[in-house]
Amino acid sequence: MNKKILIADDYFVIMTGIKMILKNYLKNIDLECAESYNEVLEKLSYKKDYALLILDINIRGSKKNMIDEIKDKLPHIKILIFSTYNITEAIQCIQEGADGYLNKHCYEDEIARAVSEVLSTGKYYSKEIMDALIQHSIYGQKSNPLENLSEREKMVYNFLIKGYGNLEIANELKIHVATISTYKRRIFQKLGTSNLIDILEINRKYSVE
Repeated sequence: MNKKILIADDYFVIMTGIKMILKNYLKNIDLECAESYNEVLEKLSYKKDYALLILDINIRGSKKNMIDEIKDKLPHIKILIFSTYNITEAIQCIQEGADGYLNKHCYEDEIARAVSEVLSTGKYYSKEIMDALIQHSIYGQKSNPLENLSEREKMVYNFLIKGYGNLEIANELKIHVATISTYKRRIFQKLGTSNLIDILEINRKYSVE
């Protein structure tokens, strides 16, 4: 079965170029395009089988927390950010749940490789991004680990420490249970733990809303 890819960029030339590259390099894919963030949301609302979204983070109509909103609608979808090179932006997008970040100035073979890796392994980070993530993990972490959580992760975290289960949190936030599991995994990763007891201890120590 072909894997469906949605290319979201408000520059027609860029969208056309990506389509041509992917058609030349990859097989068993179906490609669609969106020229604004509203069109992205519209397509995701009535087509639930997209495997990958290639997203320009500055697309027309873009806003804060786009990645969270997209993952809420379609928890399984992979998001590859395709944008101008900005290490700070790349790290932020990855922390918010993007599955890869690609510089718009990269060569066509890297575009194809990135898409192929995200579809097969779930992630793609260039060497530059990996180096930046390592540097950030060593020098960039805040003294209060809870400050590393995104806004949506903080919401889920606050329900967790109150004893809510996945289904209860999903009902409160009106999102998929699978999405809550994803947020929990990211929260545990960022806080360096794998159980709720440690989460409660971290909350006792740092306690933020």
